[in-house]
Amino acid sequence: MIYLAADHRGFQLKEKIKQWLTEWGYDHEDMGTFKPDPTDDYPIYAKKAAESMVEPEDRGILVCGSGVGVDEVANKFDGIRSGLAINKEQIYSARNDDNINVLALASDFTSEDEAKEIVKTFLDTEFADEERFNRRLKEVGEIEEEN
Repeated sequence: MIYLAADHRGFQLKEKIKQWLTEWGYDHEDMGTFKPDPTDDYPIYAKKAAESMVEPEDRGILVCGSGVGVDEVANKFDGIRSGLAINKEQIYSARNDDNINVLALASDFTSEDEAKEIVKTFLDTEFADEERFNRRLKEVGEIEEEN
């Protein structure tokens, strides 16, 4: 399952992503916002999506103006590895090497065409599952446990 969430600034891009996911045959659930209301806050929606991710194969796609806010919220949850997208090449690396399971997008700085390529790359790229990548993820997990 892919969980989507956005605040008012990310609403339009989230709606486009929903269309693409449907076209590509992905199961997805929209966690809000459901209308572009300038009084809504990104933490509420990012939290809903992150809390919903209980299966190892679940993924999240979160959108706000800068992408930073939703990325910060998602990374507060155990088992979430969120990455803020710069371009499709960087997201390929983030999935392949770091096994991110949440994609954070900046609606104010990402064109629709770029977002489509980034989302497709995020969904199509598998984790490389190499020893060095697993070792690093284990180290990250240990840091989480210490704190």
